[in-house]
Amino acid sequence: MAGTKSSGRPGGNPDIKKYGFPEVTGREPNKAVLAIRLSPSDLESLKKIPGYQELVREKVREIISENLSES
Repeated sequence: MAGTKSSGRPGGNPDIKKYGFPEVTGREPNKAVLAIRLSPSDLESLKKIPGYQELVREKVREIISENLSES
């Protein structure tokens, strides 16, 4: 029965790390949040791009480096 102590596997899942979030490699962890407003159609189109989150992060880094190097 779901939600009781007798449900599930006793002792938990020994392979839980296998199913968690991937380890951060290279850069510092992505813990900060940036919220921007997009049109619903733009967001829908963006989400169709495989790996769009990392592409957006890379573009933000480009914008930062371009604008900080000019000052």
